[in-house]
Amino acid sequence: MTTDGFTTCLWFDGQAEEAAHYYVSIFKNSRVERVGRHTDAGPGPAGSVLAVEFTANGQRFMALNGGPQFTFNESVSFQIFCSDQQEIDHYWNRLTENGGEGGSCSWLKDRYGLSWQVVYDRLLDLLNDPDPERSARVARAMMSMGKLDVAALEKAYAGD
Repeated sequence: MTTDGFTTCLWFDGQAEEAAHYYVSIFKNSRVERVGRHTDAGPGPAGSVLAVEFTANGQRFMALNGGPQFTFNESVSFQIFCSDQQEIDHYWNRLTENGGEGGSCSWLKDRYGLSWQVVYDRLLDLLNDPDPERSARVARAMMSMGKLDVAALEKAYAGD
């Protein structure tokens, strides 16, 4: 391979540049790298955006204006592991603003229909505790939530 890691290509119907700027505005260590435009050779109108290379949270992405043929669905999601409630609130609020929608158990869809999981970074440890009562309490608490509530998860874990 000629580069390290992978680049995730996200298919949009005309919103590639808008989406790239949106994601870059949410995450640290982010920037738009390059905007590629159609030439006279097409297939889109000359000068219109074909694809946008960008980095979000240090990860490389390509936003492609591919057309209406394909849309996002829940079979693929991005997980954001957060250390505290403030981070969870930030990402949840930013990704659900202006047309996004919250789901259950940390899942949400952003305004473009892309699925995300905004996860407490201790959640897997809490759910996999060797004490089955503790892990069951955490699982029940999580299943009742949309956006995760760190204090409630920790309280369930402690048995309070």
